[in-house]
This record gives sequence, C-alpha cells and structure tokens, in this order.
Amino acid sequence: MTGEEESKKIIENQEEEEEEEEETNNPAATPLDGEGAAKKKKKKKNNNKKKKKTAAPQSEPPRVGITKRFPNGIYPVGEEQEYVGENSYRTTSAEKRELERLTHEDPETTYSDIRRAAEAHRDVRQYVQRSIKPGMSLTEIAEMVEDGTRACVEEDGLSSGVGFPTGVNINDCAAHFTPNAGDKTILGQNDVLKIDIGIHVNGRILDSAFTLNFEPTYNNLLEAVKAATNAGVKGAGIDVRLGELGGEIQEVMESYEVDVNGTTYPVKAIRNLCGHTIDKYKIHGGKSVPIVNNGDPTKMEEGEYYAIETFGSTGRGYVSDQGVCSHYARNKDAPHVPLRTQSAKSLLKVIDKNFGTLPFCRRYLDRLGESRYLLALNNLVDAGIVTDYPPLHDIKGSMTAQFEHTILLRPTVKEVVSRGSDY
Repeated sequence: MTGEEESKKIIENQEEEEEEEEETNNPAATPLDGEGAAKKKKKKKNNNKKKKKTAAPQSEPPRVGITKRFPNGIYPVGEEQEYVGENSYRTTSAEKRELERLTHEDPETTYSDIRRAAEAHRDVRQYVQRSIKPGMSLTEIAEMVEDGTRACVEEDGLSSGVGFPTGVNINDCAAHFTPNAGDKTILGQNDVLKIDIGIHVNGRILDSAFTLNFEPTYNNLLEAVKAATNAGVKGAGIDVRLGELGGEIQEVMESYEVDVNGTTYPVKAIRNLCGHTIDKYKIHGGKSVPIVNNGDPTKMEEGEYYAIETFGSTGRGYVSDQGVCSHYARNKDAPHVPLRTQSAKSLLKVIDKNFGTLPFCRRYLDRLGESRYLLALNNLVDAGIVTDYPPLHDIKGSMTAQFEHTILLRPTVKEVVSRGSDY
C-alpha cells in the first residue's frame, strides 16, 4: 500500500467512526430494520479493532496537506503549561474557562490557524533534521524547507503559506540570511547551522528555530541556547516583566562554556537580538523579549502570543549588519510616498499582492518571474516603503546558535504551540 493509499484508508476509517459516534449520540435516529441492523452490527464489530482515531500519515518528503491529515479540522494542541504564582487560579477559574471558550470560537482570535501552522512546522522540520548533511548547498536546504512548507500548509495566496524566508545561518551569522540566486555556499562538516522556519495560516505566523552541528566541538553551545530558550518559555506568563525574563534567560545561557582546541570560551547571550510578540501578518509585533536583563518593566499580557528565541555566541555577544541583503518586508506604517519610477510602482503591486506585510526574499521574487528588480527594490527601501534586513554577524571565527518556540498566553494556560518531540 502506498503512503497516499494508506492516508486515504485512515481518513475513511475516521469518517466511519465519526458516523458511528453521531448515531450513538443521537437517540432520535431512525431505527434500523433487521437487515440494516445486522449490517451495522457487522460493521461495528470490524471497527472494534480500531483502538483510537489517528491522523493520516505524512509522506517523506512531507507533501500531505495538514487539512488532509486532520480532516475534522481539529489540530493537535501544543504543550500546555499551567500558570504559577498569582496566576495559578486561572487553570480552574470558571470565568477564565468561559473566556477561553469564547476566544476559541471567535474567528478573529481562534487558535486553530496557529495550531495548523504548528503541525506543518513539525512535519517539515523533523524531516529536514533527518535529511540535512554536510556537502549540501544552503540553497538546496532552504528549498527543501520551503517545498515542504508550501505542501504541508497548502499554500494559498495570503491565506496560507511561508511566513518568512527560511533562515539558513551558519557559524558567526546568527540571523537574516537566506541564499540569493546563484549562491554556491556549501554546508561543511564543522559548520554550526541555524534553521529558522516561519509558516502562517490566515496571517497567524508560527515562528520556530533550531540549530544543527555535525561534530561535537560546539555541543555545549547548542545545549546552552536550548536550555536558555526553555527557561524563557517556562518563565513567560501573564504579568511577567520582560526585562526580568531576559535576566532569567541570560543567567541560564551564560552558565555554559565551550572548549575549542584547549581554549575555553564563555557562551554569551547576543544582547542586541531578542524574541518578540507576533501580530497578524506581521512577524515582529510591538513588544520585544530581551535575552539579557535590560530593565524593561513592560509586562506580558493575556491573549498575546510570542516568539521566545534566544541566541548564544562564543564571540562578543553582539551582532552587526554584514553582507548582501536577502530579507525584506513591506513597512505597514509607511507614509504615502509618490514613486517616481514605473518599475518601483509595479514591484510594489507585486509585493502587496503576494506578501502583504509578510517578509520576503529575492528568491521569492525570482520564483514569481520578476527580473531586473534590484533598482526598483532599492527605490522602495530608500522611500521607506520596504525595510531591508541584512544578515547579522558576530565577529569572524565565532560560532552562534539559536533555538525558538512560539507560545500562546491563553486565559487558562500557557501553550507552547510549536513544541515537538525533537525540541
């Protein structure tokens, strides 16, 4: 049986079980005659072998859409963590439970979209982690991620698709790099690779990242950053002050050190990178989650959702713009500026139609058939309509790592929506 046939069979079994449940729970259903009852009894007997409903399997590489894997439209809930301290009452509060129910049913605040994106993220990233090997080009890796993303989330214009360009950042480059056309960079055995993947459904962006290495020298660097991210996730919550949370993250991160050929390097939190709230169709919302204690008294609030991401480095713990830009995003608050060239006007229409305020990269413009657009793109940047995001590097020779989760501050519990068996 092929993967597709197996998937169809499981979906059929789910539908049969749902029909039986409906009949069982509906006492007003029309009674069956003798022959019909016998058939139904036989059918139920055969179905007794099925212990529970299961999702349709994913293919390899991942190409089965999440709505086909979960045809009932109910997607897995992420890891739920109870609030602690003054907020511990929320778990059992009748008022908060009712608010949770209303929030879930409101199409403007539903959790279903972000959970669908999260399930696509898990399917794609787990395949990618098994598949990436030294010797692959960074372009090959980015396209592997994006092909899986588009298939699993069932890309449909601005309704669902890639949330931002896939980050494939190696060594001292911490963020904001994805290959442009013609990039020939090859992943090496000694490289430390950060993969940052964004997937959205109706503008609800799931943002999660991980780091891979292929020999053990920098194991402690990866462990430090993963532990710091988990500390940030654990410490986050309603009414938590962002600066204090950054201090908790920093304390965990900087308790680690890395030995490289007999030289010991302390792991440093990259102080000018941070996590952030996520808004609809906008990856960076209005609040930042520092990874050092910067004294910010701003509090997290009920109903917000955050990307908790941390970056560690064996260098100076500070990044700066370096290299050719690949990442761009439409500025949501850009003032109306008259554009002088027709090429800039035409490119802006393409950006608005295909990306809106979602980040994009030059490869995505190439994919749409755009050519000779660099001058027009630079005009949009100069006008403040589009913002460019160059690659961010620590000092040459250093190594950086990143881990990241998306969390929802629900009324009753905190949900780590991107949590998986991998990290």
